[in-house]
Amino acid sequence: MRSRLRVGLMEMLMGLVLASGSGWSEGDDMKLAQRILADDRLGDVLARSRSILATGFNAGDGYGEVWIRDFATFIELSCEVYPKEKIKERLLLFFAFQGEDGNIIDGYIPKEKANVSYQYIQAASQPDYLGHKNTVETDQESSLIHGVCLYIEKTGDRSILTEVVDGKAVADRLEWAMEFLMTHRFAAEYGLLWGATTADWGDVQPEHEWGVVLDESSHRAIDIYDNALFIVAINDYLATVKPEADKATKWTAIRDALKLNVRKHLWDTKRKKFIPHVYLEGSPFSPDLDEDEIYYHGGTTIAIQADLLNKDEVAHALERMVENVKASGAGSIGLTLYPTYPKGAYKNPSMALPYSYQNGGDWTWFGGRMIQELVRYNLIEEAYSELGPMLDRVIKYDGFYEWYTVRNRPKGSGTFRGSAGVLGKAILMLQDWAEEHLDEAKKVTP
Repeated sequence: MRSRLRVGLMEMLMGLVLASGSGWSEGDDMKLAQRILADDRLGDVLARSRSILATGFNAGDGYGEVWIRDFATFIELSCEVYPKEKIKERLLLFFAFQGEDGNIIDGYIPKEKANVSYQYIQAASQPDYLGHKNTVETDQESSLIHGVCLYIEKTGDRSILTEVVDGKAVADRLEWAMEFLMTHRFAAEYGLLWGATTADWGDVQPEHEWGVVLDESSHRAIDIYDNALFIVAINDYLATVKPEADKATKWTAIRDALKLNVRKHLWDTKRKKFIPHVYLEGSPFSPDLDEDEIYYHGGTTIAIQADLLNKDEVAHALERMVENVKASGAGSIGLTLYPTYPKGAYKNPSMALPYSYQNGGDWTWFGGRMIQELVRYNLIEEAYSELGPMLDRVIKYDGFYEWYTVRNRPKGSGTFRGSAGVLGKAILMLQDWAEEHLDEAKKVTP
């Protein structure tokens, strides 16, 4: 098996029966498996993905930084093209910059390449690097926990947990990072994490021309992305780190409370979607904007990853995403959100217009993760169908671009490793489903 996410997949396949009135049969599954394995696009794009990931760990050719929110999404394929010691080294660097309150930086960069206007952070044990933290985000801690656990699952190397960084073991630093979120980013009134107002999973707030630092103009808010990713991180911590009983009990209770509070405060039962924001001190947007009409594709995808939706709700989420793609004219379900925020809602020029950057741009970086979840929920036909447009544009434009316009034109870095990583993993999951399905069929064929 190529991925532990496939554990239990064959049990689901063996339990698959003809759905009432659906017309779908095991024979159709057989044909679908054959189509997947015969599709040359999958092998082509997978090879391209591995080739890109073998050239480094920074986010892409437009960036010098290694960012944890990116690295965590391509770390599994990086483990296939690099020695595990190299991956471990990259992860341990993040802990060298961990703050005295447990916070985790966004990323680090060689000192000689640091030419962006961040408030850089120094680490005594890493004089050749500088770190930085985008404080409008609340996903760095969860991303590092997720990344470390994926590394362990992929390589089997649990020794990273006992590595000591500046006097503290990594296992303890992981919990310290979670404690930071509960101490400094937890809204007790709602029982959920807060961050600055951003568009879906984005890292830009609307009140400032750059928008990456919490300040007096910020509007704190609760959203689904931050909380779902924290639930994913806690699940990873419990399953992979395997903490002592008292810690396991503590974090299980926190995880379960978060799940209940997500459904209580962020789930819109009438619209069958997540509310974009619950504001702690008011909204930064015009009262004329009905923000609750906006559907967040990325946050919904991570909510599915966190098991916050049942299978019927997952199928409905996909239906909404497909409807949004059709209504907008976008190229894939990687569409960030729909409808978009109106012109001028964000002061950052990259976000000022509808369908620009995180304001309705089409990001394979999240679309690929939705494909992975569709496979995990055994929605194989849907996964294969929605993957197609993402494969086609990689081949057409000869690259893994950061994002695409509503007219499906590439923008940003052409070697965006997050896109390469999630797409490569989605392809592997589909190929594995097809291979295992055909193998199982052979066993039962007289």
